Amino acid sequence: MALDGAFLLAVKQELMPLVGGRIEKIYQPSKEEIVLGIRTRTGSSKLLICVNAASARIHITAKPIENPKVPPMFCMLLRKRLGSGKLTAVRQDGLERILFLDFETVNELGDVVTVTLACEIMGKYSNLIVIDQSGKIIDSLKRVDDAMSRERLVLPNMTYTAPPREERLNFLIADENDMRERIKACVGKSAAKCLISVFEGISPILAREWIYRAAGGRDITSEDFDDVTVDSIIREIISTRNAFYEGGREYTIVTDPDGALKDFCFTGIKQYGELMKTIPCDTACETLDKFYSERDRAARMKQRYQDLFRLLGNTYDRILRRTENQRLELKESEEREELKLRGDLISANLYTLQKGMKEFTCVNFYDENCGKITVELDPMLTPSQNMQKYYAGYRKADNAEKRLKVLIAQGEEELRYISSVSDALSRAVTENDVNELRAELAEQGYIRAPKGKQKPPKPAPPLEFTSPDGFTILVGRNNKQNDILTLKTAEKTDIWLHTKDITGSHVIIRAEGREVPDETVYYAARLAAAHSSAKNSAQVPVDYVPAKFVKKPAGAKPGMVIFTNNRTLYVKPLDTEEL
Repeated sequence: MALDGAFLLAVKQELMPLVGGRIEKIYQPSKEEIVLGIRTRTGSSKLLICVNAASARIHITAKPIENPKVPPMFCMLLRKRLGSGKLTAVRQDGLERILFLDFETVNELGDVVTVTLACEIMGKYSNLIVIDQSGKIIDSLKRVDDAMSRERLVLPNMTYTAPPREERLNFLIADENDMRERIKACVGKSAAKCLISVFEGISPILAREWIYRAAGGRDITSEDFDDVTVDSIIREIISTRNAFYEGGREYTIVTDPDGALKDFCFTGIKQYGELMKTIPCDTACETLDKFYSERDRAARMKQRYQDLFRLLGNTYDRILRRTENQRLELKESEEREELKLRGDLISANLYTLQKGMKEFTCVNFYDENCGKITVELDPMLTPSQNMQKYYAGYRKADNAEKRLKVLIAQGEEELRYISSVSDALSRAVTENDVNELRAELAEQGYIRAPKGKQKPPKPAPPLEFTSPDGFTILVGRNNKQNDILTLKTAEKTDIWLHTKDITGSHVIIRAEGREVPDETVYYAARLAAAHSSAKNSAQVPVDYVPAKFVKKPAGAKPGMVIFTNNRTLYVKPLDTEEL
């Protein structure tokens, strides 16, 4: 895991200024998270402890964290045992992924006692354990009984024992000869896995980085561990050790080209070359805070995305099926002239027909060749009733055609609207963006509005860019903002842009009385393409026109406008780096 023992040591060093501080708040935001508010002479800090298998960590956080109204039982226990306690020590055994926080507090009898929090940061085995001064477990965030583990039980009133520990080297203090001997003795594994088995407290990304630097980017295994290669690996390890102690740490977050967070380390990462991007950070706590808060936010957003995407997908499919059925009905209604013709033929031959006839043949006087035609009759109806039946079918089909054309047009508009919301959702960045889209869908009747009085989400401002020529360019985040941007914000001389027949954002170039050069229009067109459902295409058509020629039809859905006098550019969308 990325939060290795060495990185945890860096966190421990940053927690040392909290020693001597007192706990002023304890709350439990979620089932596997605890926040300790610690006040020192220099101010207050929030210490976050998380034992979730996918995001276990401990660090100072600057992010706002919700305090639940009803504290869970474990939180109540911590308040009872640690309330107003003073942090006296932060301990770590070598590079083990465990931090011990010692608190001096007063028990029910008024005696001063020491209570220790063991923060075990070990992936799926992560835990937060409360230990009294005799070494007995008071309780833990995750209880482990004999049905869950045969090696180590974590239950109240049991003596605390540390997790099993492998005999490995601490690269921060190990002798070079010991390192050389242990590395050479490792066989049958990849080079990075060899280093992980030799050294304690290092993450896969750090092991791979050492191998990458030592081998010059070559992919090697333990079979390639000759004297030259091993010496090169040890030089990289010693270099990292020196940087760790001498203030040369390079806290780094690794992201993919789309910005998704992938990994982090306390040293610079070169192994990915141009395939990944890196974000520098100043401290270990800042690195963890930024990495996990953003990843947790992205996970929450993804969950909310899935909810809305599923709703929008189901709604789109339902409207599409309904519209297709209406098109079939419209096609059937095109046969209404046949119904009228049969009614007219019955009317012309009414005197020759009798009740009980199933059909009759006559001259089709609508046919220029006066050919014969057979007309089916209902034997249970009189000739006059058969005639009225055909005429009634004709009137029904005629009315249906007029109504169906309106319904099909409405359905097509709905499909365009749902597609535009899906596109805006795919580009949502913050939870407020998602909340605005939910509110918009509730206003349009696609989802239920929340019960009771709910404070509407605060509208975010449009995205703002500056063209190479210095013109301000505004881009709408969603349909409602598109309407405001186009119909209220834009001046008549501003330039309005939108992808041609493709869902996307409205884009406005603020002219401010100046003539907009072609370079700015081209740049804004690329922006419009990048903020559309065609952002991954090679060539995207973009319409542009002075804003005065853009109108909104009465009753149109949010984001829907009509325009005239437009021209079209074919452009390549701006990529992520250019935005």
